[in-house]
Amino acid sequence: MTKKELFIKNLKNRTKKFAVDIIALCDILKNSKATPVVTYQLIKSSSSTGANYRAACRARSKSEFFSKICIVVEEADESEYWLEIIKEANLSNKKEELMRLTKEANEITKIMTKAKNSTYGK
Repeated sequence: MTKKELFIKNLKNRTKKFAVDIIALCDILKNSKATPVVTYQLIKSSSSTGANYRAACRARSKSEFFSKICIVVEEADESEYWLEIIKEANLSNKKEELMRLTKEANEITKIMTKAKNSTYGK
């Protein structure tokens, strides 16, 4: 396996783990009127991050890759937004896990932004 293939495999696993960890966090959030909306949006954006990354890896052209990777950037950033909402609305008692997942969302966003920007040399 080449270095690039290993990187792609690890990133696929990382984005999938991110979605699974988000689901686990959402299952233990405090109950409030906002919780169902926040969890729905967060689970949707976090799982879309990994799904669209996998689609980008299967892209048939540079343009298709760019389109999919742009979606990945948006969804990872949106996930970070919803994690910030959970923190600021005090919906979680798991502060360390919330911080870890926020950091992970930020790191995924940065990695994908770099991939997006390097696609067309921007």
